[in-house]
Amino acid sequence: MSALATAAAQDHHEDHGHHHKQTFITKYIFSTDHKMISKQYLITGILMGIVGIMMSVLFRMQIAWPEESFAIFNLLLGDKWAPDGVMTPAMYLSLVTIHGTIMVFFVLTAGLSGTFSNLLIPLQIGARDMASGFMNMLSYWLFFISTIIMLSSLFIESGPANAGWTIYPPLSALPQAIGGSGMGMTLWLISMAIFIASQLLAGINYIVTVINLRTKGMSMMRLPLTVWALFVTAIVGLVSFPVLLSAALLLIMDRSFGTSFFLSDIYLQGEVLNHQGGSPVLFEHLFWFLGHPEVYIVILPAMGLVSEIMATNSRKPIFGYRAMVASLLAIAFLSTIVWGHHMFVSGMNPFLGSVFTFTTLLIAIPSAVKAFNWITTLWKGNLQMNPAMLFSIGFVSTFITGGLTGIILGDSTLDINVHDTYFVIAHFHLVMGISALYGAIAGVYHWFPKMFGRMMNKNMGYIHFWVTAVGAYGVFFPMHFVGLAGLPRRYYTNTAFPYFDDLADVNVIITVSAIITAAIQVVFLYNFFVSIFYGKKATQNPWKATTLEWTTPVAHIHGNWPGPVPVVYRWSYDYSKMNEKGTDYVVPGQDFVPQNVPLQEHEEELNH
Repeated sequence: MSALATAAAQDHHEDHGHHHKQTFITKYIFSTDHKMISKQYLITGILMGIVGIMMSVLFRMQIAWPEESFAIFNLLLGDKWAPDGVMTPAMYLSLVTIHGTIMVFFVLTAGLSGTFSNLLIPLQIGARDMASGFMNMLSYWLFFISTIIMLSSLFIESGPANAGWTIYPPLSALPQAIGGSGMGMTLWLISMAIFIASQLLAGINYIVTVINLRTKGMSMMRLPLTVWALFVTAIVGLVSFPVLLSAALLLIMDRSFGTSFFLSDIYLQGEVLNHQGGSPVLFEHLFWFLGHPEVYIVILPAMGLVSEIMATNSRKPIFGYRAMVASLLAIAFLSTIVWGHHMFVSGMNPFLGSVFTFTTLLIAIPSAVKAFNWITTLWKGNLQMNPAMLFSIGFVSTFITGGLTGIILGDSTLDINVHDTYFVIAHFHLVMGISALYGAIAGVYHWFPKMFGRMMNKNMGYIHFWVTAVGAYGVFFPMHFVGLAGLPRRYYTNTAFPYFDDLADVNVIITVSAIITAAIQVVFLYNFFVSIFYGKKATQNPWKATTLEWTTPVAHIHGNWPGPVPVVYRWSYDYSKMNEKGTDYVVPGQDFVPQNVPLQEHEEELNH
């Protein structure tokens, strides 16, 4: 797109803002303004996160104290699923299934990407709005509808889906197999199909916006790493999400229309079912072709947010900007060719297993580049230890800790010993779940002033970080050891196996840590919602950052900038920048130079 066409598009957005008076419904509900849509994604993601975390607390209580009676089980789950306060195995499996689905897709994919892609892409590239405001609004509302359908499955008589969040057939393909394979499974599939449509609409919008609507001077190598990460994430989603959609549609056909894509010769209670020729392993291939890139769709935005926050709060340029961009691209590519490492015990040809082992171990290289560059950015920096910075450092810690165990799971011969044990749970929760949540929380603390024009309470942020950091390791670190001891995942009780009796106390420690970690999130929720209305009013650039979003006024306006869109003259990380004499900062009294401040050689031209 030419500079003239871009300017025309920007002016169109500007004019559009002046011609339409907004009502409550067009401003807050069916909004096409990217800033409002980002808040909608964030608050929906937070509400879904509350549901997902509550579910994890319930099933952890069941594992720690099996067959104990809890009044809260009966209160929340009812007499059918928790008679006399004792959880049924079917409900346990359902909670595990819906918890995984909510956290992976609704919180960490839509909540994280949807919030920060919408907020930051137009603001940081110097655009008035997204390429298509209507498409943006549509993507949010499709996401919202999918969450409602998923939650509604909790209230049907036969129970929600309980085949695990990976919904492997034949359990998910035979409606008569178990209660959760009936209507609950159908609602799960419908919800996911709508969710995927939402993500594809959003991804196309993000990609087109970054390519076409950058302001004058904003070359790709001047983009903040946040925009790079969100841009690459959208591309990965666009490549891999349609494959899960095809798997879901084929599964619906197997369930409802008598096809046999994933079903072969099956006997159910002595009855021969009329299926032949299908393969459940085909479903695994289709699922994990999205399922593994999904890990990176979750973690890449968090990597971008953390890179930006660390550079800002270290008062240093990000170390190795080009290497950081290259590693993002390498991770994105490699993430699409490693899906088979989830299937080492599926009867895969050993040679194919060795190929997937090689590509999986290869992905450690760009990941290590990022980790070393974050550490080097911190090194000898003038560190500002605010809550956003603490959660960013916490992200690096959990990413490295969780990533190290990925080397074991990525090796086909080692993986067989710990496959489907708590070792796997510990690995992916640390490297993907907790790390991505830390990135998202850091992003909320950092960009809260931009979203709501107020500051969050710093002291409450410190309490939130330290209890969460200790609690999260208290949950997932011991899981490595019970996993190495062979404790299988998704078992509702282990009392039938005397071999696991010695691990019962460890399970209690994990559960107590989980309850404490969940409880401390109330501090964050209180801080978040109260600060929206009563927080200290923010200045225009409270963190003294260089990127363009901090050049917009505190009060939100349609079109982002009241006058012309700023022109970019420099890269995103001019911190600790000194002039040629080396005695003074370029801008008196500041240790940073915003992207829209001209380079010294341009100053004379501008003055004339």
